Amino acid sequence: MRILVADDEPEMTMVLEALLSREHYSVDVVHDGQDALDYGLAENYDCLVLDIMLPKLDGMEVLKRLRERHVSTPVLLLTAKSQVQDRIDGLNGGADDYLPKPFHNGEFLARVRALTRRGREYLPSILSCGNVTLDCSLFELRCGSCAVRLGSKEFQMLELLMRQQGRPISTEQLMERIWGYDSEAEINVVWAYISYLRRKLEAVGANVRIAVRRGQGYLLEDIA
Repeated sequence: MRILVADDEPEMTMVLEALLSREHYSVDVVHDGQDALDYGLAENYDCLVLDIMLPKLDGMEVLKRLRERHVSTPVLLLTAKSQVQDRIDGLNGGADDYLPKPFHNGEFLARVRALTRRGREYLPSILSCGNVTLDCSLFELRCGSCAVRLGSKEFQMLELLMRQQGRPISTEQLMERIWGYDSEAEINVVWAYISYLRRKLEAVGANVRIAVRRGQGYLLEDIA
């Protein structure tokens, strides 16, 4: 899943990015409201974390413009303001949740998890395809008695493939969803991680493989 964090405090963004990355989210970070708006309009995120006190455009204005453009991505507002009226204004302005600073790291992650579940169909934490399962809480690929823990990018890629239920995902989509728009990585990094996952699926004895359909992308399919 992909998260956008918008905060003008470098120390805060470093902490939030580290917390989210440790939970295997893909994270983009911006430091002003105009960038937050531009990125948010792409609608390529599962959650937006917006600080209210942003330069160029404040978080409330970003939120207002996103909702005016019918962007329904869940938004968590972060702010040093903790007055009841501030919370009311934020929620009435279209925010899905509100967390005053300072906050506990565990509470922040719990709220992000709740928002990424909200408004979408139930997403199970154990995904299955053929004779393999992916445990999204432990980041483990399992087949029978064999289990292997996946790295962050491997996990995100396999999770996307398993949730697509056989629909192809293009190289460009994988690049955007996992590495992000501003990544300096080359497109061949996707091919490298596909290769890593193919080897791990083979190693655990999976009866599914990552196939490629020319002009469409990658998908999981049964081994004939």
